[in-house]
Amino acid sequence: MNARLIGAILLIAGSSIGLNASRAQQLEQMPGIKRTDLQRHDISVPGHEAIQTRVDFAPGAAFPMHRHPGEEVIYVIEGSIEYEVEGQPAVTVDAGGVLFVPAMVAHAAKNVGTVTAAEVGTYVVEKGKPLVELVK
Repeated sequence: MNARLIGAILLIAGSSIGLNASRAQQLEQMPGIKRTDLQRHDISVPGHEAIQTRVDFAPGAAFPMHRHPGEEVIYVIEGSIEYEVEGQPAVTVDAGGVLFVPAMVAHAAKNVGTVTAAEVGTYVVEKGKPLVELVK
């Protein structure tokens, strides 16, 4: 391989890493949203892992359209959260309710109550891929 080709590959790889870091930083800085990773484990399906995360939403806070590289099982533990799932009508899930989001299906969530809302998201995803991909 010549030096120019190697340089181009490194530039592209570096740009990609920077973009992923930038996206992760955007997700961590969303006003009124707090994500707490609870656990992450390899599972018996080769190349996949299970991740569990708690997401707290201040009143009126919204998480924009995004998708995951695998299924998401949601359990609302506090408040009321409205979910928009691509191809389905919006649905409000109250504390104690659940929602399933298929792999790579775009969805958004918003606290529609007057108190803090929270969910536990359990993901079964392809290992090594970013957990959250924002959808433009």
